[in-house]
Amino acid sequence: MQSKDKKLMEALTLLERGDWQQAHAIVQEQQTQYAYWLHGIVHVMENDLANAQYWYERAKRTFSSDAPSELAAARAALED
Repeated sequence: MQSKDKKLMEALTLLERGDWQQAHAIVQEQQTQYAYWLHGIVHVMENDLANAQYWYERAKRTFSSDAPSELAAARAALED
């Protein structure tokens, strides 16, 4: 696993724990579609849905405000 992938997994684990502030610090430094997706989930979790939609668009993903489902999908995608 590359260091960027490790950082995204760290951010995902933080999100799963509900720590969106620390996850945000990680994903805002990354410039990949996975990072953009996680960035969108960060904003869903902080209830900033307009900003979340922006990041989902950058990630080329359909917007969803169902954070638990999105976290499970992100985990599956990153572990694939």
